[in-house]
Amino acid sequence: MTSGVDYSNFVSALRTPGVFCFLDGMGGAQTGQFARKVERLGYSSLWFAELFGREVFTHAAYLLSNTEKLIVAAAVAIIQKREPVTAWGAANTLAELFDGRFILGLGVSHRELQAMRGLTYDKPLSYMRAYLARLKTVEYQAPKPKQPAPVVLGALLPKMMRLALTETQGAHTYFVPPEHTARVRAAAQPDKWICAAQAVYLESDPVKARAAARKYTSFYLGLRTYAKHLTPLGFGPGDLANGGSDRLVDAIVAWGSEGKIRERIAAHYQAGATHVCIVPIAPDGSMIPDQRTIEALAPR
Repeated sequence: MTSGVDYSNFVSALRTPGVFCFLDGMGGAQTGQFARKVERLGYSSLWFAELFGREVFTHAAYLLSNTEKLIVAAAVAIIQKREPVTAWGAANTLAELFDGRFILGLGVSHRELQAMRGLTYDKPLSYMRAYLARLKTVEYQAPKPKQPAPVVLGALLPKMMRLALTETQGAHTYFVPPEHTARVRAAAQPDKWICAAQAVYLESDPVKARAAARKYTSFYLGLRTYAKHLTPLGFGPGDLANGGSDRLVDAIVAWGSEGKIRERIAAHYQAGATHVCIVPIAPDGSMIPDQRTIEALAPR
């Protein structure tokens, strides 16, 4: 698939933080404008989720065509929605047309969300393992890109994480503190990527900050994978109730001054992250990224 490929060009770029966001709350043309703004502010990448709206590869092509240097990452392309031959063909198309600017993130999503989509969630680890094996055998007969798109897995739980670190370029992690990044790095080979998403909220008042943060954390704590992944990090049942304890909320969402938030981003890099992408949460809990936060935290 991508074994032995030199991705030093990506690694160099990814040392600069990126942005992770949900774009289906915007109009199509607005997403192109947003991507250009992210690039203009100096971020290295734009990671966007595939939920219940736009198809991820089609949208990635649009975002790439609206920018010049920005790396665009699928975070994540849901494997139950498409055959490996389709995913790899799309990834190679983008890698050829937009050289060195597309990352293929793959994932199994969550049981609760897949039920809403009418898709199966049986044996997700086995399904992903078989999917990656088939991906490696796909024939691609168009002109090949200079380098294939790097593949990372959306992974949190230990077995999926192990699969990401052995069979792909690395892992895309979400809803994690720097302590989690350090644990993953300790288990990973030096060349494996850890691309950590860090939720951020630019507000120094603890009451206001935690109120906004809980609108974000409460959704994810309703998904069993996230609750399960937090236990080894020392969070018990009491931390998971009512949108999360103060301790949990503070660990998952970096809030406060610009300087304090930049310290959290730096903490992930110091813990061994290859890349950190901020998740700029909105005070009303909407999926539209907070523009004020993106502007304030632009890479220096």
